[in-house]
Amino acid sequence: MPTLICDCNQTMPLQPQTLGAALNETLTLHSALCRREAGAFQKAVQTGDDVIVACTQEKRLFAEVGQQTTGASSVVKFVNIRETGGWGADASRAMPKIAALLAAAHLPDAEPVATVTYKSAGRLLIVGALDQAEQVAALVADTLDVTIFARGVSPQPQPGFPGQERKYPVISGDKLTLAGWLGAFEAKWEKSNPIDLDLCTRCNACVAVCPEGAIDLSYQIDSNKCTSHRDCVAVCKVAGAIDFSREAQPLSETFDLVLDLGAKPLVALHAPPQGYFALDGSQGLASPGLLATVVKLRDMVGEFEKPKFFAYKQSLCAHSRNETIGCNACVDICSAGAVSSQKERQQIVVNPNLCIGCGACTTVCPTGALTYAYPRASEQGVRLKTLLTTYAKAGGRQAVVLFHSQGSGHQAVEALGRAAQLDKNLQGMPANIIPQALWHTASVGLDLWLSAITFGASQVAVLVTDEEAPGYLAGLAEQMAVAQAVLHGMGYTGQHFHLLKGPDASGAGALAALDASLKKLAGNQPLVPAAAARFAVAQEKRSTLDMALDHLMTQAPASLPEWIELPAKGSPFGSLLVNKDACTLCLSCVSACPSSALQDNPERPQLRFIEKNCVQCGLCATTCPEDAITLVPRLLLTPQRKEARVLNESQPYQCIRCSKPFGTLKAIESMLGKLAGHAMFQGAAAERLKMCSDCRVIDIYSADNEVKITDI
Repeated sequence: MPTLICDCNQTMPLQPQTLGAALNETLTLHSALCRREAGAFQKAVQTGDDVIVACTQEKRLFAEVGQQTTGASSVVKFVNIRETGGWGADASRAMPKIAALLAAAHLPDAEPVATVTYKSAGRLLIVGALDQAEQVAALVADTLDVTIFARGVSPQPQPGFPGQERKYPVISGDKLTLAGWLGAFEAKWEKSNPIDLDLCTRCNACVAVCPEGAIDLSYQIDSNKCTSHRDCVAVCKVAGAIDFSREAQPLSETFDLVLDLGAKPLVALHAPPQGYFALDGSQGLASPGLLATVVKLRDMVGEFEKPKFFAYKQSLCAHSRNETIGCNACVDICSAGAVSSQKERQQIVVNPNLCIGCGACTTVCPTGALTYAYPRASEQGVRLKTLLTTYAKAGGRQAVVLFHSQGSGHQAVEALGRAAQLDKNLQGMPANIIPQALWHTASVGLDLWLSAITFGASQVAVLVTDEEAPGYLAGLAEQMAVAQAVLHGMGYTGQHFHLLKGPDASGAGALAALDASLKKLAGNQPLVPAAAARFAVAQEKRSTLDMALDHLMTQAPASLPEWIELPAKGSPFGSLLVNKDACTLCLSCVSACPSSALQDNPERPQLRFIEKNCVQCGLCATTCPEDAITLVPRLLLTPQRKEARVLNESQPYQCIRCSKPFGTLKAIESMLGKLAGHAMFQGAAAERLKMCSDCRVIDIYSADNEVKITDI
């Protein structure tokens, strides 16, 4: 796989020998690869092997040259080494990082996954003031089929709006709700206004005659202003559009796209469904973001696909058992409303049409029932190991992996690199910080963070911007607190995990703040394992965590404690504290446990526990009828973590008739105590409670003083 590096005008101190040694290939340093040395690129793409071009600025030009090259069959990949390392104060020391970035670019693309398909015929619903909606409709009506849901008119409509000509269907009403996604929106409302817009001819007679001014040019009556003069009814006799006695009528209609121009959005989600656009249209065509939205809307006709970003295994899910809710982390954190509870079926449901691929649900899932599918955790693990192994091979030290989004995060990284090349007061991207773009920063969590530390990273940072929902930031912070507690408990001093706030806006001040944060981050030197791990990241979250923890314990710089206390929020590890005085060994907790952490003993009344399996979902504590179970978030470091231990046990209770054990002593005694005063369980009936089920039936039918149904 040929690698082409280029240093235009010698603005980067590239060292092709150092880079070539790390990549196991001979590299030639070009100075005008996209211009007079384009022949080298053409020769490379004719080999049929994948080609890596270390330049993203001229992607379009290289694509055109490749198309014009006879016999070109190579797949071309582009990687940015300029803003991410070649420009800035540390550029001369950035060869290990550049080598790592080039090595990662050599990796194959993520394996394809199932896709989610949207079909849009261009049926657009515009919700807002009628005059503003008509203005926008005029911009898209040549490509989209527009319907307007009128909500009055703006206080100062522009001349000529709304127009008298009925160019678009107009509907109106109360209690408007919206559900669905691109190609499948359903609007529901209540048609309750006295004026029927289907019958209205827009003659304006009712507007002119109304003494209270209760009718505006949206041709709907404001009930707060109307005082029942009914002059409007009199002037509308011919059309018959006004009827105050008409009953409210529920209506619904489907649309492919929705543009909401109201001050309060119909969909109050941080990540609204695809195909729904909301902005404040109070300034008409001058409203911020309106024209950009119009451009997007015009292109949203046809068939669209996106990856199905998640995979779900119900057998691992700790959400519910017996209609009792346990872990609800994924439902609580989803900002798109895509995850919902289905407790009656002991599962959660993820709507793939609403899922935006943020991956926050997979990050907070303690069991790995929800996993990120594109790319898979195993593929991310290979990338991390490649980056860090190549970085170390090229002589790099104290590597910091910086995760950022492909959107605002990527823009911030590139903006800082460009600014540092021009402003010597800025350091730019430090030599030991390796940026890695993700579809969404919330898609990577505890398993990959700890794996990165075992593979050779000294720190892991996540750069967040205004793209991330507040709930995502809280979830990431909780998971980082758990990861940091694990490392500190094992004796790895220093701060290993960081949540960095990126610039929400461009400008020298915002970039200077980011530059200072990265410079401080690069200077940290926390304690890390002496040797890098060699395990492969598994798709199963708990398996990866086990391998990472085993390596961290093996390389621990000091003697390990028996256990590490972890934060209560977000901990996927822990123990249980059982109140033996309250526990009756009913074993309802065993049937509720989704991870087989709690087990019974077929040979004798015992409650056993395997701490390695516990995910701290709380189902056992919620299910326990005696409230005898308390969660203890911690990480046990002794071999007993993987072994079954007895939390509680009791003597078996033997049937007073046949001596067969059929319950626990405490459970039977508790039952006898609770029923002692009950009129139905006195005398012989009370004694039968002490019998097994077989002897109880025999005793009933053999008793002489019992009234039988056959005797009646």
